[in-house]
Amino acid sequence: MARKRNSITLQRRLRTAVRLLPLLVFAVLCYLQFRTLSRFSPAVPCDDSSRRAAVDDLVGRLRASVTFLPLQDTRKRAGEWFISALNDSSEPEGEAKNLVLPSAASSGRVLCVHAPPRSDAAGRGWRSSGCRAMPARWALFLHGAAVRTGTSGWLASLAEAATGAEMAVETFPDAADGPACFEEAVVFRRQMEGLSRARLLGAFDFMRCKARARCGVADAAPGAGPPALCVTLLLRTGARAFRDEAAVARVFEAECARVAGCAVTAARSSNLTFCDQVRLLSATDVLVTSHGAQLTNLLFMDRNSSVMEFYPLGWRQRAGGGQFVYRWMADRAGMRHEGSWWDSHGEPCPGSPDILSCYKNRQIGHDEAYFARWAARVFAAVKERKTRRGGEALGEERQREAADCGSS
Repeated sequence: MARKRNSITLQRRLRTAVRLLPLLVFAVLCYLQFRTLSRFSPAVPCDDSSRRAAVDDLVGRLRASVTFLPLQDTRKRAGEWFISALNDSSEPEGEAKNLVLPSAASSGRVLCVHAPPRSDAAGRGWRSSGCRAMPARWALFLHGAAVRTGTSGWLASLAEAATGAEMAVETFPDAADGPACFEEAVVFRRQMEGLSRARLLGAFDFMRCKARARCGVADAAPGAGPPALCVTLLLRTGARAFRDEAAVARVFEAECARVAGCAVTAARSSNLTFCDQVRLLSATDVLVTSHGAQLTNLLFMDRNSSVMEFYPLGWRQRAGGGQFVYRWMADRAGMRHEGSWWDSHGEPCPGSPDILSCYKNRQIGHDEAYFARWAARVFAAVKERKTRRGGEALGEERQREAADCGSS
């Protein structure tokens, strides 16, 4: 009987020991962790300032350890949600704020991203080889997903002209196997915030002269005599095209004929290669065109050239601030945006609050009297500026820009 009671007692003690074993293991692990930290942390003095310094040092060591940070922090505003644990820097002075990984700020951590598939045709890029060497590959992302189909031919040609290397887009074929890591990455999450006016103009000058060099645009000084005034009417097909292109062309040709040395060239952007567009806009003093992607060609014009922009019905009231994107681009590139004209005639879109459903791709009418007065004012101002500067000075300026571009 006594032997049976001893057996029951032993079983109870074993069950109790088994229940206490996890707590014991946890206590041992905590003790070992404390001992490990204490080996790498200085002894904590008694005075408050030294104690705070020691605690800050320990916190810094813990933060510098290997950690995984969320790419998207929804608590932050749009410009900060990407890797919100790190701060941007502007190096050199006047550069746009950016993150460099790996760096001292990231404690040597590299950027790794998961690249789910997507089929969009445009995006944001990080160059895997950094800014100090030609990019071997481009990684394009749009709304957090990898772009697998590359980008537009125009943008690829500009990138290749600026970098001197073929634009090879990374397609992340092994994305299903896990994240992709960059040896070096430069991330601009605040767009152009922090970028100085001088560096911004310099960036446009650099792209302009590199594109001209790629396309063989001559930089020789023009001959003697009054400088010509070159007006380009860049037409679209379909969406946001002029309803009566011939009538619009007649207005600008008539006003151009009143200015000595003025000529109008009408072209359709969809029929031009990249280099055709570079050559045409490099010789353009006044660009006349409707709102649309073809306006990005304004960056190939000389500084202080002029832009006249046209919109369909409904844009002024419903399109919001985004409709001024090319006005902003012209200013940043050193051009003169001479204003905009919004068509005020046409059938409304009853009961439709969404511009995309009706207004976005409408064609554009014309106002002959207004266009004539507007063109006369712009042409006269441009001709006066060119005459004041002189053709020889313009040629020398372009040659100097080309030399600076070659040494960049």
